[in-house]
Amino acid sequence: MSSTATEDSQAKLLRATYDVGKTAIYAAKVDPRFHYCLYVPPQIGPETELVVCVHGTSRTSFLDFRDGFAEFGRWKNCVILCPVFPIGPLGDGARSGYKYMQEGEIRYDRVLLGMVEEVAAKYGRQWDKFAMFGFSGGGHFTHRFAILHPLKLWAACIGASGSVTLLDADRDWWVGIRNLKEVFGIAFDREALAEVPVQMLVGDADLETWEITHKPGGTYWMEGANDAGRTRPERMDALRKSFEAAGVKVRFDLVPGVAHSRMLVIDRVQDFLAGLLHQKRGA
Repeated sequence: MSSTATEDSQAKLLRATYDVGKTAIYAAKVDPRFHYCLYVPPQIGPETELVVCVHGTSRTSFLDFRDGFAEFGRWKNCVILCPVFPIGPLGDGARSGYKYMQEGEIRYDRVLLGMVEEVAAKYGRQWDKFAMFGFSGGGHFTHRFAILHPLKLWAACIGASGSVTLLDADRDWWVGIRNLKEVFGIAFDREALAEVPVQMLVGDADLETWEITHKPGGTYWMEGANDAGRTRPERMDALRKSFEAAGVKVRFDLVPGVAHSRMLVIDRVQDFLAGLLHQKRGA
């Protein structure tokens, strides 16, 4: 066998081992402080869609989501992208920067979009739009990403966000969106957001408040920080009402008997996304 043939054979073996199925973890070219892993179905074609799943504060759920969505990705012909936003990328041990989209010079929405571009180029696709699911801290990220970039999404599934940004033009970010243009250089596009199918999920037993109650002096304290409600179900319901008032159609799943458990809601997320995929591909 020639050296060229041997190299080709090794390249195919490496790709099959690390780039297909449940992949290795990669540093993002857009900013190597951040990483991602994937589930990639055996064959990728024009109908292959992208679903982004965003972890919570513990960061461990990125692997739960990759593995938990693997069967869905295989049989629904989707690539699953799970970003990893580590604690303390600025060296300060901060846990929650990604949830609010901006931390120092880091714009997490741009990092995610860079990951999407990188993965699309690697697998020969162009995903102008993708679906996004996030739970807990990932729910923070998902609904704020939808507010900033509705034109990038064909679905947004928002799970159990501990704090919510309401579409309130009388309050500043992050409680409201009055100064969105000043903070992010992005004007709020109400019409585009209204075109995004949205699912919101939270367990009716998800009632712990110790981690989600903002207090004066806290990093993300501001007036109105706790006004959306005391518990996650109350805050998610406030987010639902805010989105619906802006013309967004929301499927709201208050899951009976479930506390703060990501793995007990992903079947509902997959059901929602499967229905949308059927509509997209049928059209």
